[in-house]
Amino acid sequence: MFGRRDYYCHGLLAATLFIAPATYAQFAATGTTTLSVTVSAEAALSVTTSTTTLAALGTIFNPYTGTTNLTYKIRTTQSTGTGNVTLKVTSDFSPANGPSVTIPPTAGDALTYTCTATAPATGCSSATTASTASATSVATFGAGASSANAGNAASTTRSLTNDPVYHTGSYSATVTYTISAT
Repeated sequence: MFGRRDYYCHGLLAATLFIAPATYAQFAATGTTTLSVTVSAEAALSVTTSTTTLAALGTIFNPYTGTTNLTYKIRTTQSTGTGNVTLKVTSDFSPANGPSVTIPPTAGDALTYTCTATAPATGCSSATTASTASATSVATFGAGASSANAGNAASTTRSLTNDPVYHTGSYSATVTYTISAT
């Protein structure tokens, strides 16, 4: 009998050792977190034509024309959002004695532009006269507008009067584009 007890004790000890790791695993801890994000209206703009050369094509004294390409990204608020792209001549043509947006040498001289824009934008519907005093519209967006992740295309094609009173030479002006979204 003594041998059986010894055997019985060893069996009990083995069972206790075998159960102990399972009991230990029941005390493992876990945790969770709740992720929260607020998605807001946003807009970004890239002018992909860094220098727009205006050139007269065809017969003499045709207007100078040139196109500036843009890429925009936008997201407007779902129910009440709006957005727009504008441009403003922030530095008039220089040097003097050439074209001028602010004070044209001849009445009727103007720098105008037309717009194209891929959806969800709506481009300007007719030729618009550029200004140094205020921003003018290139494209507009309605509520719930969202562009492709890579951006969408837009452009402005300018036309500048080719006035014979302009002195020969090179002239430059700076046009600043702005995008906004609500």
